[in-house]
Amino acid sequence: MTKLDYVIYKITFPNGKIYIGKDIGGDGHSMSYFGSWNNETVEDDFTKDQLKNFSIHKEILFESKDKSEVSAMEGKFIIQYKSNNPDIGYNQTHRPRNK
Repeated sequence: MTKLDYVIYKITFPNGKIYIGKDIGGDGHSMSYFGSWNNETVEDDFTKDQLKNFSIHKEILFESKDKSEVSAMEGKFIIQYKSNNPDIGYNQTHRPRNK
């Protein structure tokens, strides 16, 4: 079995909001890993009934065999897709500072 690449992925939720993350653990990309977003923040956007039948879409945006390259690219994708804007996504890092 060959080692899978490390990846940056985009999760799209039923409400259209997105989460950008990276998978650099273990042997690289895992079919069972879907991110580490804040569950409470996501759950607050859905009713209890909506959470009973909940589908998300996972898309691989970037692959590399270099773990540090993937780590460096994650922030660039968060900014590019604006997933750090609470109206667009669930990323809580790379948010603009209030002045």
